[in-house]
Amino acid sequence: MSDQRAPGSSADAAALPQVQTRAGEPAAAAASPCINVCEMHAATGWCAGCLRTLDEIAGWGRWSDAQKRAVWLQLEGRRERWRQLQAAGEAPTVPRPQRSPSPQR
Repeated sequence: MSDQRAPGSSADAAALPQVQTRAGEPAAAAASPCINVCEMHAATGWCAGCLRTLDEIAGWGRWSDAQKRAVWLQLEGRRERWRQLQAAGEAPTVPRPQRSPSPQR
């Protein structure tokens, strides 16, 4: 597994796009990719919902935006690999979370 180190090294940061708002100010903090489907896949070490490693999940709250964005950049490749694993029957098809129905009045 090659994703064990924390992202955000100077090489990772240099590869990140410079995201800015229309006013030229830095964009908002990087959002979590969590979709509340938390189940670790033993073969990859990724969460079946967000495709992050346990280290990435645990570190998310204290990591810089550059580190978080580095994880987001890795997720695209992981999603492709995840689709391949699903097609081969080696990874579960995870249902996306449903919104709770509105309370009846």
